[in-house]
Amino acid sequence: MTLNLSVDEVLTTTRSVRKRLDFDKSVSRDLLMECLDLALQAPTGSNSQGWQWVFVEDADKKKAIGDVYLANARAYLSSPSPEYGEGDTRGERMGAVRDSATYLAEHMHEAPVLMIPCIEGREDKQPLGGVSFWASLFPAVWSYCLALRSRGLGSCWTTLHLIRGGEEKVADIVGIPYEKYSQGGLFPIAYTKGTAFKPAKRLPAADLTHWNAW
Repeated sequence: MTLNLSVDEVLTTTRSVRKRLDFDKSVSRDLLMECLDLALQAPTGSNSQGWQWVFVEDADKKKAIGDVYLANARAYLSSPSPEYGEGDTRGERMGAVRDSATYLAEHMHEAPVLMIPCIEGREDKQPLGGVSFWASLFPAVWSYCLALRSRGLGSCWTTLHLIRGGEEKVADIVGIPYEKYSQGGLFPIAYTKGTAFKPAKRLPAADLTHWNAW
């Protein structure tokens, strides 16, 4: 199923979906690959295309990955929330964000599919590293999320499994060559409960914009 959404609608309503993921409805491999074919049109540095994509359907492996994520998430989510000024929409939403993040951490393994996007190399061993390194993966990853949204599926870009040795643990679980490939996140993939999503409250663009100088 492809939703009849304009480009602007897809861009403004692709949310981080946590509580509205339907864990009971299966997702076909054909659909996952259809979205990947679209995502692979994204640009990469020097046309390197050094990406690899790991999809995990096996229940035992999902549980093992979920356990790594949950352990790291509990430590992270127990830390104090950032403080924002009065009237700042980020502060107003922080409680709901923390609540939904906790829910996803506890149910990550229940998603029909977990996806781990990888890029060839290790950031600390690249001559440019940093932004230049990840810029060859992240455009395709976000394209994948947009493709999911346009077909009635959702996901959430999570990274907590990467800390505290978790990346290497997950690499062992699914056989990713840790020294050769870096993981760019962990994505639960599922159909969404309902397909109507609204634009989120964001800081005004004018407050974030500089012309010719800071």
